Amino acid sequence: MIVVKDVSYTYMTGTPFEKTALKNISFDVAEGEVLALAGHTGSGKSTLIQIIAGLIKLTRGTVELDGLSVDDKKIRRLVGIVFQYPEHQLFEETVESDIAFGPKNFGLSDEEISARVDEAMRQVGLSDELKKFSPFELSGGQRRRVALAGILALKPKYLILDEPTAGLDPLAKENLLKEIFGAIKKSGVTIILVSHNMEDIARFANRVVVLAQGEILFVGTPRELFAREKILARAGLEPPPITQLLRTLNLNEQALTLDEAEKIILKPWRKN
Repeated sequence: MIVVKDVSYTYMTGTPFEKTALKNISFDVAEGEVLALAGHTGSGKSTLIQIIAGLIKLTRGTVELDGLSVDDKKIRRLVGIVFQYPEHQLFEETVESDIAFGPKNFGLSDEEISARVDEAMRQVGLSDELKKFSPFELSGGQRRRVALAGILALKPKYLILDEPTAGLDPLAKENLLKEIFGAIKKSGVTIILVSHNMEDIARFANRVVVLAQGEILFVGTPRELFAREKILARAGLEPPPITQLLRTLNLNEQALTLDEAEKIILKPWRKN
């Protein structure tokens, strides 16, 4: 479990450029959960995930992962973070060596490294024949998968995804989401999904934490969030198309899927 309690963070303290990024943030993430962090640009999402991953030193409040303080170096083996456009961080000559880079730094045996590379490639839907390819010869979607596989090869217990489908075409986006919330999720990893896309959150998240100007506006399920129009508006977020459709039809019920929406829309006719 991840426990975030009373976390605040200010950049450039004591200078004319001082800026408070987070104010008294508290929530938890249960094992096996998909927790979404939603909010407009500048809401504090990026600062928060970097604190959870131990990339920014915590100055106020506490963050614990499985009872370990975020300052404990042991958490580096617990958390994997995939930033926006992670393919920009690829640098090795082959797909295989890029995915193997992290495990090698952990001092694992060649056999264990090879096994982890194979497993990570399967999890993200990359075929073995791509191992010897240069990652720079691949499509944008494939490079994104290589970067993700490099994190999965570290076998993190907690996976933080910062807008994982940003910049991908619709087909590549859909395929990557299927891999993340299919094979990867089945491996037991707990996921923190950073996104402003309410449709993705509706499909995949168990709960949502909404941030605005460094503060928490809402914690709850996607279904509960989409019923809170004022919260969405204050956070600068658009409800998913399904919710907008039901509102246009003056139907107050909430739907997360097309099937649910269809049942709500057809309910009056079925009664007749």
